[in-house]
Amino acid sequence: MAADCRADFEGADVLAIAAHRDDVEQTCGGTLLRMAARGLRTAILDLTQGEAGTRGSAKERAAEAADAAKLLGVGWRQALSLPDGALQNTLENRIEIARVLRQLRPRVVILPYWQARHPDHAVAGTLGYDACFLSGLAKVDTGVPGDGSSSLGWNTGAAPHRPFKIVYASLYADVRPSFIVDITPFIEQRHQSLMAYRSQYANQAAGGGLFVPEEEIRERTFAEARHYGLLAGVRYGEPFVQKEVGLVDDLTLLPVQSI
Repeated sequence: MAADCRADFEGADVLAIAAHRDDVEQTCGGTLLRMAARGLRTAILDLTQGEAGTRGSAKERAAEAADAAKLLGVGWRQALSLPDGALQNTLENRIEIARVLRQLRPRVVILPYWQARHPDHAVAGTLGYDACFLSGLAKVDTGVPGDGSSSLGWNTGAAPHRPFKIVYASLYADVRPSFIVDITPFIEQRHQSLMAYRSQYANQAAGGGLFVPEEEIRERTFAEARHYGLLAGVRYGEPFVQKEVGLVDDLTLLPVQSI
């Protein structure tokens, strides 16, 4: 697993969970930048090492993820060792994630939308939700039998914790967003964090028919962000879905113009 971005990091206000290193950069990197700019503590948990990827190696992606984390301003990032390309929603995997939740104690968790082309992405959405529920059960032991500590090296005495809010990054889903986050001031830095994955996005023979040419990545990602920004009346945005209804206190403060 990857090392902590900062050894003394003790908790997170916002935790983004994704199947693969580079998923967060594509779907909610601008949002993490915006939250960090507001003084909130942000973190990323990647569930796999990337060993099954067409391009690059798990070792290369670990180094790239560390560089991307610095560009995103996150204080903590780790990757579990769940199987890349074969992610499953099992009790064992839910407990692995629950250990992280109990340690970081985030108020908000960002998950991938639960329907996706890549099976790992879809599973990560439901697995993450179930882990958030499990993490709040007082009688669930997330420790490793026999050594008194978790596989992440943390004390297993962390109290149960359940995030207050779970939202789903829906950039690649054909679904109407519940809300948009304005990432206009952070669009360039978000792009830089994605391009930190040179093993994935630099032009090369491996996967040439599967990957977007490097010279088109900027155009495509900016166009997507522009589309969602226009829906909310800003220049660039990232879309999210929430399962709950929203609550409004003052109708005169609703931010998006109707006409």
